[in-house]
Amino acid sequence: MAKKNLGSGHFLYPMPAVLVGANVGGKPNYMTAAFCGVVNLQPSTLCVSLNEAHYTVRGIRENKTFSVNVPSVSMARAVDYCGINSGHKVDKTQVFETFYGELGTAPMAGECPVCLECRLIHEVELSPDTAFFGEVVGAHAEEDCLVDGKPDMMKVAPLVYSVGDRSYYRMGERVGPAWQMGKDYKK
Repeated sequence: MAKKNLGSGHFLYPMPAVLVGANVGGKPNYMTAAFCGVVNLQPSTLCVSLNEAHYTVRGIRENKTFSVNVPSVSMARAVDYCGINSGHKVDKTQVFETFYGELGTAPMAGECPVCLECRLIHEVELSPDTAFFGEVVGAHAEEDCLVDGKPDMMKVAPLVYSVGDRSYYRMGERVGPAWQMGKDYKK
């Protein structure tokens, strides 16, 4: 199939719309981020890439901890609010009910169905962004979103982001079981 070269761009779909939490000056702050992903299985490690200008970066460096919170589609307005308002100018401590886990300094948003508390293990300057690698030391999930003890994506209803049209979306229907469907593949 013919393809049109779009040049350099971040067209990896879907991108998560997550809330990165960090204590800054002793107060919880949340920012919206889409540059986030799993980078290692054991130990469970995530990476968030954030611009140096973000207020949250200061908190990650202060405490060497952060959280990655997975919001549901019902939280889209609050998530977008945290993305368009900087903690440099707006106090976001009242946007979410904050709780803490084992680390004690990685604020998590109680309204999010899944929250991951991370210990900073490495950072890589990419200019103008920095990639922050965090070992997940605790995963917290609402019980009504679990199936067989694990988060069910349809129950979590995660908010996803499309960089192409700068819009939020919801997940679609299940296609089939991974590591199973390809067993009977024939071209």
